Amino acid sequence: MLLYLTEWLQHNVHSGFGAFQSLTLRGIASALTALFISFIVGPAMIRGLSRYNIGQSVRHDGPETHLSKAGTPTMGGALILVAILASTLLWSDYSNRYMWVVVIVTTLFGTIGWVDDYKKLVLRNAKGLSAGAKYFWQSLVALGAALYLFYVAGTPDETALLVPVFKNITIDLGWFFIPFVYCVIVGTSNSVNLADGLDGLAILPCVLVAGGLAVFAYAAGNVNFSSYLNIPYVASVGELIIFCSALMGAGLGFLWFNAYPAQVFMGDIGALALGAALGVIAVMVRQELVLFIMGGIFVVETISVILQVGSYKLTGRRIFHMAPLHHHYELKGWPEPRVIVRFWIITVILVLIGLGTLKIR
Repeated sequence: MLLYLTEWLQHNVHSGFGAFQSLTLRGIASALTALFISFIVGPAMIRGLSRYNIGQSVRHDGPETHLSKAGTPTMGGALILVAILASTLLWSDYSNRYMWVVVIVTTLFGTIGWVDDYKKLVLRNAKGLSAGAKYFWQSLVALGAALYLFYVAGTPDETALLVPVFKNITIDLGWFFIPFVYCVIVGTSNSVNLADGLDGLAILPCVLVAGGLAVFAYAAGNVNFSSYLNIPYVASVGELIIFCSALMGAGLGFLWFNAYPAQVFMGDIGALALGAALGVIAVMVRQELVLFIMGGIFVVETISVILQVGSYKLTGRRIFHMAPLHHHYELKGWPEPRVIVRFWIITVILVLIGLGTLKIR
């Protein structure tokens, strides 16, 4: 919306408004817009959630320090989605198909999370949305996105798997691109959801990974940079910078309220949506394996759950004190803030490694 307004102002008022045609400037504006929306809407949303007793329930078999979190307002992910979507729609080019793909996927996964949270927290249905129903709807959205991206791909590079570090290794996925994309989107969505267990633990890694993907989007969408860095050129994918920047701004705004001790929790509405957003962006910029690196915390959290469940079913023994992994360290005696900050530091390192693959080939 504002892109078209500034274009009109450029031609009718002052040429200086042409600066807003720049992806970089619009990305900065998108991040700041989302941040300010979070600051403005956040307090009122937290008060509303508290008023209607939409609060966190706590497992009694978990760390004792979590018992004090009972009743803390949840479904705060709605704040993140409002800020992201509003900022993206204000600053994006509406003719860009990649922008619409990530907006629609994020919104639909957020809706799935909202239904789950609503059943658990408002209707007091402890099971929420059944696992079968949740995965059905996630699968439907992810497969829809995969099919669309497969059929609109303009070059073979847009459906090939790029292997980081190795200059000339790409894998032609063919039709396998569709189930592969499905796994990336659904897997990332649920991985972020598993990591969302401590105050601020999931949101800052999401912000950092989004920042890394924004760099890849800029490079992949620029014919000169993509040629120099020897990565697939995907025309117009640079517009995803606007969404990534909005996610960063909204995430930091949410962290203002979610930092330890949290005033509000994200809930499934935020975690499922953010994970799906990161997954589909990585697919569109052709950096799924780099997402695996940068989002290593989410990957390890998921693997810890798989190993714990598998070990218990096969041997009757648990590998960790508790899964996901962050609870294991809490039960070992680490204070919650220490677990959170160390996971953040690891994510910074992993994102830098992921960015390093741009040049190391």
